[in-house]
Amino acid sequence: MTGELGYSLPPAIRRIANNFRLVGWVSFWVQIVSGVIATLLFVTSLLGLQSVSSRSGAENAAAGSGFLLAALGLAAVYVGVFWAFQYTRFARKLKSSNPDLRPKPKNAAKIVATGLTISVLGMFFGLLGSGGVVGSLMLKVISQPQSGNIAVVNPTLAVEPLDVFLVQATINTLISHFAGIVGSLWLSRTINKQS
Repeated sequence: MTGELGYSLPPAIRRIANNFRLVGWVSFWVQIVSGVIATLLFVTSLLGLQSVSSRSGAENAAAGSGFLLAALGLAAVYVGVFWAFQYTRFARKLKSSNPDLRPKPKNAAKIVATGLTISVLGMFFGLLGSGGVVGSLMLKVISQPQSGNIAVVNPTLAVEPLDVFLVQATINTLISHFAGIVGSLWLSRTINKQS
């Protein structure tokens, strides 16, 4: 098939390039939207919980290693977004009219492996971080007396609504990494099918 530029692209390369382009853009947008929402939730909960804890002296879910690990997972989201964009650039190179300038199949496998590594590491940090955040919330909840009394005995151990924002932020981070993993696995399958 002759493209708009007047050259013929082998069907296997065209399919791989189209998949890289499609997966790159879908993964890019899913990760960027989910990442921005997670960032806004993180910042809101961090600022809100910092002000609550400074007034009451309470320990909150944003304190400790759970938050740090969740923040590393969130940072990895933006690396994943950059890498998803690289998939679209790689697709453009694959469609080059000069066969000598086209990347080799081993380059396609490398770029997919790198994207998969970024997403898996980000998900690892996000899972550890969400475990820490949920663990600190669980400690707050079980520290309260389990009687039928609705009044909180120790208000510094009350779960704040902003604590839940932090949980939602870690879930959005995990959704973002999941999208990156699915996209990389799809591309890997596409490449292996053409080999």
